[in-house]
Amino acid sequence: MKNSLNRRMFLKATGAGAVSLSLSGCTESKRMAFGQQADKRPNILVIHADQHRIDCLGAYGNADVKTPNIDALAADGVRFNNSFCCFPVCTPSRYSLLSGMYVHDHGGWTNHCGIPPEIATFPGVLRAAGYRTAAVGKMHFTPTYLDVGFDEMHLAEQDGPGRWDDDYHRYLMKRDLVDRNDLEDQRSEYRKNAPDEYWQTFGAMVSNLAEKHHPTTWTADRAIANLKTWNGGAPNLLMVGFIKPHHPFDPPAPWHKMYDPQALSLLPGWRNECFDHDLNMSRGYFPHADLSESALRRVMAYYYATISQIDHHVGRMVRLLKQKGLYDNTLIVFTSDHGDYMGHHHMLLKGNYLYDPLAKVPLIVKYPHGREAGQTTDRLVNNIDLAPTLCRAAGCTPAATMQGKDLAADTAGHDIIFAEYGSRQVMARTKTHKLILAAPKANLFFDLENDPHEMTNLYEDPACAPAIAVLEARLTAWRHKGPVPKPLTEGPRIAGPNVPPADESHRPAIIAYYEKKMAQLRQKTK
Repeated sequence: MKNSLNRRMFLKATGAGAVSLSLSGCTESKRMAFGQQADKRPNILVIHADQHRIDCLGAYGNADVKTPNIDALAADGVRFNNSFCCFPVCTPSRYSLLSGMYVHDHGGWTNHCGIPPEIATFPGVLRAAGYRTAAVGKMHFTPTYLDVGFDEMHLAEQDGPGRWDDDYHRYLMKRDLVDRNDLEDQRSEYRKNAPDEYWQTFGAMVSNLAEKHHPTTWTADRAIANLKTWNGGAPNLLMVGFIKPHHPFDPPAPWHKMYDPQALSLLPGWRNECFDHDLNMSRGYFPHADLSESALRRVMAYYYATISQIDHHVGRMVRLLKQKGLYDNTLIVFTSDHGDYMGHHHMLLKGNYLYDPLAKVPLIVKYPHGREAGQTTDRLVNNIDLAPTLCRAAGCTPAATMQGKDLAADTAGHDIIFAEYGSRQVMARTKTHKLILAAPKANLFFDLENDPHEMTNLYEDPACAPAIAVLEARLTAWRHKGPVPKPLTEGPRIAGPNVPPADESHRPAIIAYYEKKMAQLRQKTK
């Protein structure tokens, strides 16, 4: 019984469903106001990358990375130049995107927690309004098949126990394969035995998997399979979560040969050594101080290769929608959960201050019927804005708990972007200034007009005290009032033939399989 309990059934059983529907109703008048009949509501495709720095797309002015298909989406839609996540960690950021809530309100603080089932999400709102809802790829939920509004999920996970539950790792096991690079990068029991090449290259290695078995291809193939079922009847929502370009930087052959490291331009913000305050905050998943320019160039080449591989599959999706005559009436979003330092301040990955390369994310929205095609905007937007935007696009009323703005209707954006990083940091950022409050004597304040790469900390400058005081007051007003929600590790799961049992009785066998395969690989390479 436990395994078959999904969010819809949970809400009905607890009496919360009436509240959810009253907050998130989708009425015919709303649909008509949007200019559509019920059967003409747009399909919605959300393409979600992981750890994608905002300026690592051609559409954002990067002359090195090749992303013609995503660039074409931007030409058909709106490119947001000041798009931010509200928490630069995978799971918390995803829950905020789904719910339209800040993390201190939905309580999904870590990569290994869920959110309360009574919290409305845009997939749940659309499902209640008659949409067919599905997710493929990386979702990073706890439990792995948590019901947040998707009717079906076909998952490829990376961090934590999700890899022992998901479809992708069962797929590999059936083919006597193992994602060695990823295990050695993500799991401490394997990382301690990673080869010297892994440490010397900062995880930039060609994948041990053939391209057809790589998680990017696997996810794209499942997305294509879902898109083929779109038939112009009931509207569809598909969320596609790519694991990449998240580390390890392991494109499959021949993608790893696509970029010459020496021909690449270093991204803005690189310096030849780390700041002391950055090292005091964190020395890095790979030691930041050991990062050399040559190592960074190799990382960039492999990082770009994984992005170009994703772009290739975005092109497949778009071509299929056009062939089916559905592209024009499909709203497409391309975004990410957070960025990557990628050399900024001599750092790599994430886990340090909320600098822009980490907090900013690409956001491209292609609206139906060519609306706003080719537009760019500098207004400040947040990933909590997507939930109400997608609800409105579907002709539905966003839940009252959704705190963001409708990107299609709001032309001003936020005057301040707020973000948090657990209990460690909070950020307030305007177009011209940024305040980061961290541990005592670790606060930062930047004049972004004169210092866009956040090199000079002005927090102790008396001349900046009035501006700092204003942002501190706004942060105080923004922060959660009352008891902070505690992370949940349990919640309603979806039902489906691919969903493993809730008692986790399947895990010992799959864990033992990967232990055996990894031991065999280590033996061969000795």
